[in-house]
Amino acid sequence: MSKGSPISPALVAARPAPPAAPARESAPVAPASSVRGPNRVVAPTEMLGSAAIVRSLEELGVDDVFGLPGGAILPTYDPLLASTKLRHILVRHEQGAGHAAQGYAMVTGRPGVCIATSGPGATNLVTAIADAHMDSVPMVAITGQVSSAFIGSDAFQEADIVGITMPITKHSYLVTDAQDIPRVLAEAFHIATTGRPGPVLVDIAKDAQQSPMTFSWPPRIDIPGYRPVLRGHAKQVREAARLISGSVRPVFYVGGGVVKGHASQELLELAELVGAPVVTTLMARGVFPDSHQQHVGMPGMHGSVSAVTALQQADLLITLGARFDDRVTGVLASFAPHAKVIHADIDPAEISKNRTADVPIVGSVKEIIPELTAAVREAFAQDRPDISAWWRTIDHLRETYPVGFAQPEDGLSAPQQVIKRIGEFTGPEGVFVSGVGQHQMWAAQFIQYERPHAWLNSGGLGTMGYSVPAAMGAKVGNPDRVVWAIDGDGCFQMTNQELATCVINNIPIKVAVINNSSLGMVRQWQTLFYEGRYSNTDLNTGHDTVRVPDFVKLADAYGCVGLRCERDEDIDATIEQALAINDRPVVIDFVVSRDSMVWPMVPAGVSNDLIQIARNMTPTWEQED
Repeated sequence: MSKGSPISPALVAARPAPPAAPARESAPVAPASSVRGPNRVVAPTEMLGSAAIVRSLEELGVDDVFGLPGGAILPTYDPLLASTKLRHILVRHEQGAGHAAQGYAMVTGRPGVCIATSGPGATNLVTAIADAHMDSVPMVAITGQVSSAFIGSDAFQEADIVGITMPITKHSYLVTDAQDIPRVLAEAFHIATTGRPGPVLVDIAKDAQQSPMTFSWPPRIDIPGYRPVLRGHAKQVREAARLISGSVRPVFYVGGGVVKGHASQELLELAELVGAPVVTTLMARGVFPDSHQQHVGMPGMHGSVSAVTALQQADLLITLGARFDDRVTGVLASFAPHAKVIHADIDPAEISKNRTADVPIVGSVKEIIPELTAAVREAFAQDRPDISAWWRTIDHLRETYPVGFAQPEDGLSAPQQVIKRIGEFTGPEGVFVSGVGQHQMWAAQFIQYERPHAWLNSGGLGTMGYSVPAAMGAKVGNPDRVVWAIDGDGCFQMTNQELATCVINNIPIKVAVINNSSLGMVRQWQTLFYEGRYSNTDLNTGHDTVRVPDFVKLADAYGCVGLRCERDEDIDATIEQALAINDRPVVIDFVVSRDSMVWPMVPAGVSNDLIQIARNMTPTWEQED
């Protein structure tokens, strides 16, 4: 069930019961306590399969679901209407349901749930499912399927969604027997939320929804071979502590797995004990406070010079819940060339996949980090390395090459300034959800993150259109927090129909459209690598254009408050006005310069040592003593 493992071909849920296993710890049948939710005991009750879907979700502790009905899932929408425990939020597009489920899961730690019908309804979920898979987001997608007798006949609105999603889910189920519904849903939630989190698809044939069955709870869940390892191997933990105690240039390379593992406090204790620099990837922003003296920035293609160089010059990488993604490593062969690697991850498929680990530790970071802390404390009692020279190097880099930006020459606002002020006015308790592109990088760079689950973005898949529906889901999950969707004018046009969902369901998100009238990141690459040939990147939404669409009018048409800010002197007042409105969504059209670029930058295909701080400008490296 790991991300890198093949998916079992035994996907059809209607299968004969396995033989009873001996009563031992490794028995394949999980106890009832493995089932999510309050585990109320429900005596056998006759009902239809559709009612069993709704009742199973209730017993699993689900409060909110995002969906859009259609013919093959319609039997389930009938008992859903009568549920007093489930809040169904009707989206305007199934992709929005999937991203909303992601946003909900990211801020609550609970699995997000989305529902769609067969055929195009199911395929519209594919992008969100793939996104959740890449970013390890716990999500259960329930789809209707044509009746079992018609499966494989190219029936109306039939699509093999199980086959389509095999590579992008932790597991996919096809349910053709109503009696299997409670067990399959319990298994789906268990798989989605344990081990490395991820999406699970449950495709339920229409006749299974319409058939009678006997419902009881909790079911006995049966997942042969699925046993996520939680505790790190004690010998490997001790060896990791030995390497740390001998390192003079250590760096904590912290990834999104520490966010998903809810291990921020454990990380803080270990980091302060070791005293080493900490870098947090795009997916890990906030898991270690930006204001902490040991935090040296975000690594990667658009990371800070201090973070990128710390990894390059380290003699030890203490890698926790990270996967050596190409956007972090640059050319892999040249990444951290002098460093030994400790790699702790819940997914064994990630260990040594891209970079060979000198000390691999498979398990949950929630369990491993405290064990490593104890082992390091014991090792330090014998000998503690002096890393003061290393900190002098890091501090020099931080002081010399801070992340900054230049004022545009065209007189328009700097997008970095807009985003920075949004973060400062909202504060660390807010939630910031970005789309994909330049505004995503600026939001990661210029907003200060002090806590986990405050920063949401599509990191692995890079999905334009993620921001608005994910912010909607985040606001449903955290209704008392201010939730910003920081979007680009290109991304916003892909899923802004979910503003209707927000208005109708009283979900008052705030949307900052960073409007540079172009597909900004693509345009930046065209500027740098294609001699300024701007092929099909002008969107005609901003300054001195026909403004199609006019975002303020669009917001008004949806029942939102629409604002426009075109001058630096109006930025603060506009943000304050948006923050004062809490009874409906607010959309702000921030008209900014199209010539602003994201710096620093490591161009694709080169070593991280060639990081640029501006166009054709690289840091001046001093010779080591």
